[in-house]
Amino acid sequence: MKARLTLQPGQDGTRKLVEKYGDRLLYVRYRYDADRKRRVKTVELIEEEVPWLPSHGRLSRKSNVPIRVTVREIALQRRVRQAGGKWDAHQKVWHLPYEDVVELGLEERIVVLDSADGHE
Repeated sequence: MKARLTLQPGQDGTRKLVEKYGDRLLYVRYRYDADRKRRVKTVELIEEEVPWLPSHGRLSRKSNVPIRVTVREIALQRRVRQAGGKWDAHQKVWHLPYEDVVELGLEERIVVLDSADGHE
């Protein structure tokens, strides 16, 4: 089947699908099967969204990564500091070697900073 038309949410022909799937809808595609003489409408949906840290290759165990610890998490701040973490007041994150982040079980707290201005 060959896709001839790809629509993004909000374009004409996607209203009912946007109502049905909401923000999970990424694309609507119309595919054509010449052998069966059929047009097929497909949708691409977001099934799951989880934090992810893009890297240039594998992260080194010693690479410093930014993590988010809230101001009220005093005990966790102390643990991060004891592991060698450094507070970055400008970016409002802690920087800690990746191996220590893993050891403390804080992978889900890794944040991706915009390289242009250092913010999320």
